[in-house]
Formats: sequence, structure tokens, C-alpha cells
Amino acid sequence: MQSGFRAGHGCTSATLKVLNVIVIHTLQTIYTHHIYIYIYYIYIYIRTLSAMQSGFRAGHGCTSATLKVLNDIVTAIDKKQYCAAVFIDLAKAFDSVNHHILIGRLSSLGFSNDCVAWFTNYFSDRVQCVKSEGLLSGPLAVSMGVPQGSILGPTLFSVYINDVALAAGESLIHLYADDTILYTSGPSLDTVLTTLQTSFNAIQLSFRGLQLLLNTSKTKCMLFNRSLPAPARLSSITCLDGSDLEFVDNYKYLGVWLDCKLSFQTHINHLQSKVTSRIGFLFRNKASFTHAAKHTLVKLTILPILDFGDVIYKIASNTLLNKLDAVYHSAIRFVTKAPYTTHHCDLYALVGWPSLHNRRQTHWLQVIYKTLLGKVPPYLRSLVTIAAPTCSTRSSRYIS
Repeated sequence: MQSGFRAGHGCTSATLKVLNVIVIHTLQTIYTHHIYIYIYYIYIYIRTLSAMQSGFRAGHGCTSATLKVLNDIVTAIDKKQYCAAVFIDLAKAFDSVNHHILIGRLSSLGFSNDCVAWFTNYFSDRVQCVKSEGLLSGPLAVSMGVPQGSILGPTLFSVYINDVALAAGESLIHLYADDTILYTSGPSLDTVLTTLQTSFNAIQLSFRGLQLLLNTSKTKCMLFNRSLPAPARLSSITCLDGSDLEFVDNYKYLGVWLDCKLSFQTHINHLQSKVTSRIGFLFRNKASFTHAAKHTLVKLTILPILDFGDVIYKIASNTLLNKLDAVYHSAIRFVTKAPYTTHHCDLYALVGWPSLHNRRQTHWLQVIYKTLLGKVPPYLRSLVTIAAPTCSTRSSRYIS
């Protein structure tokens, strides 16, 4: 059952390709899925994961994590407070997991001796090799890291870094796999930066204890500010090695470009450019596609780009959102062959799709609906208050 990356079982069952795609034996995949379910039960129902850990958890995702962080930041800004954040990047995080530390963590969670022995064996004598253009390299011993191609790898990594959140101190933190954001707010910019520096120092020490290396060149700071006066020069946030972090105006966090003004101009410009490029390719090859194929291509390659995170950037100005309407209409014209002068309402009717505004509103209502049903992370459920009816009606008894 452990043929993938095991000594004596050959490299063909588990090869590391050039693009860092790990191929794992089918039997190992099935077996590790059962182990994943066991870990999930232990960690979710007996030893709950940190509430601020959204990576690889049911009901959690990039959108829910970003909504939580964005809500905290917008709330601070609405209170006329300064808000600063550190976007932490780790160097080869999954490949740097120390097996001895991970085994110790599993043992402390209450895993049986047999289970701990299984994981000890699972991580021992592992090898990997590279296959490229039909050529296979010799095996190379792997003494650390978790396999990213298996269902177990990401879950074990979440277990490995879970306690990092405890080091945040007075700042707020959110973890999503190896993407970590540390942020704080307050009425005084000096106080905000001092608090952030203290928390950042503690987080760095926590990562060092796990033998995870901070990528200082990709770790950035941002000061979110819409109306408060910005200082001529910001105090530096410093790493433990003495280097200063760079303050940036834009940062891509979990697939969404955040900017210091929260205008989402950078994000929408990126979306517009990406969609325009794909539509251009489709138009250049339109003779190769049937009507049904065009419909499917746009539905599978264009709409997901526009839909991802739309409940986050829906607060952007109409001027910016109109840019996305333009590329959306272009995609519909590719499907329908409608002339450029066709009214957008007629375009929607031809394909049976709603406007982007209605799509965003529908997705937002779905978030609210899932929140009412308790199918979103607790950190989102806590933001919604259900008001009790003030008068008794025939339908009020059905409202819980």
C-alpha cells in the first residue's frame, strides 16, 4: 500500500515531473484517503483546528478567508482607524516539513501508538525521481516534506502549522495552507505598526521552531487607508534577520488583488486583461467551433474567471465593473455571432445568461443563504445576526 515514494518499489509509481506535479500510485491514493478521513475526525471533532485556519477544510475556501479578512479591514477603516498587514510568504513550505516534529504533533493529538508508527513508516525511506520526455532520473532520498500530490499532504501541513495562529498576540491572523496574513488596526499609526512588529516577531519565531523559512523577498507589508492622512515615511517592519519588508500598494492574496485603497482597480484590470486575451484566442479560431462548442468554451473558460471572488470585488465602483461588462458582452457575441451594435439585454436573452451584476448578486445571496444554514465557517456565521420577529404572524413560527 506504500509503493509511492518507497524504497524498493520503483520510481514509476511515484514520479516528480518537471512542473512539480507529484504522481502517486492509485492504491496509495485510495489508502491515504481513509487515513485522511481518520485525521479529519480526530482533528475536527476532537482537537478542533484553529478558527483562523481555512486551508483544506470542508466549507472553507479562498473566498471565505478573503471575505473574513476584508470585513475586518473595512470595519477598521469605517471606524476611521489605520490598518496595516503583513503578507507572509514561506519558501518551499510543503517541502520543508520536519517529519520528527510532525510525528510529535500527531502523537500529542492523541493518535494511537499504532497510528503514530504507521506515519513513522510512511515518512521513512522515501525517494523521488524526475521523469521528463521519456527519461527517468535515478532515485533521490527525501528526508523532509509532505507529498503535495496526495490528499494527506495538505491536511498534514495544516496540522503542522496550526499552532502558529497562537503567536499572533494582539494582531489578527488568517492561515490558508502556506499563505498567511497578519494584520492589526488602531487609531494611531505608530501603535498599529508597533503591535504588528511585535506580532510579526512572534510569528517568525514560531515558523523557525517548525523549521519553516521566511521568504523575505516575497513577504510584503501594506497600509490600508482610504481617507486618513498618510505619513511621508512609514516606519519599517523588520525581519529577525534585520532586513526591512517592502510596503506595497497592491498584493495578490488568495487569487484576489488587494490594493491599499480597496478599490479593486488592480484586480479588475487583471481580470479584464486575462479575459480579453482568452476571447481573442477564441475569436481567432472561431471557424473551428460549433455553436454548442462556443457556448461550452465560454461557460468553462471565461465565466469561472469572472465568477471567482466576485462577492469580494462587487464593492468596486460601477466605472470599474463596467470594464468587465464589456468583455462579458464580447464573449457572448463570440457565442451568438451577434453584431457589435446588439443591445446587452438582447445578448443576455440569446444565451440565457444573466448580467454580471445579477450573477454577483446571486452569488452574494448564496453566501447569505449558506450562512443562515450554518454551512459557512464560524468566522463568517458570527458576522450575521438573525433578528427575531417583533410580532407574531402565521409564518413567524416557521422562522428559527
